[in-house]
Amino acid sequence: MERGWPQKCVSRSCPHTLNQPEGRKLMRKQHGFSLIELLIVVAVILVIAAIAIPNLMRSRIAANEASAVGSLRAINNAEATYNITYNNTYTCTLSALGPPSSGASVSSGAAGLLDSNLAGGTKSGYAFTPATCTTSATGSITFYQWVASPVAPGTSGSRFFCTSDTFSIQVDPNSAANCLTIGSPVG
Repeated sequence: MERGWPQKCVSRSCPHTLNQPEGRKLMRKQHGFSLIELLIVVAVILVIAAIAIPNLMRSRIAANEASAVGSLRAINNAEATYNITYNNTYTCTLSALGPPSSGASVSSGAAGLLDSNLAGGTKSGYAFTPATCTTSATGSITFYQWVASPVAPGTSGSRFFCTSDTFSIQVDPNSAANCLTIGSPVG
């Protein structure tokens, strides 16, 4: 007769059966998930992601475009204020409409009319650039045109926006070059 546990113990929970191959199989089946179950969960997650990601991208593009229109409105308001404040002239640099450096007072070079993000030229996936500026014989700028172009067309935005001293905002789905002439007004 062997030393150890008595042979009468036939239950699978007997301590001496835990070290046998049959006991190990029992332990494996009691803990965790099978590979098939995990693959099914991963497949369900991938299907949900395939449905949700394109909608998320469209929502992001729409939000960036709305931000671009709002930024052009802010630029128009800043240009109007700048025109009244600084002797009937506009500016063709965002830095002139932006905040002054720390500790400096406002001036025609930094009027403090736009936030620093927009004054930097890029905001919410759109780049803001002057398209046309007309200078009079006296040196004052009498006409301006600002263009908002997506930084990554199709990813950060899909349409081009523009505005001018008429304060109307136009949209062109193809390019910024003819935005004011063939673009549609933004509601």
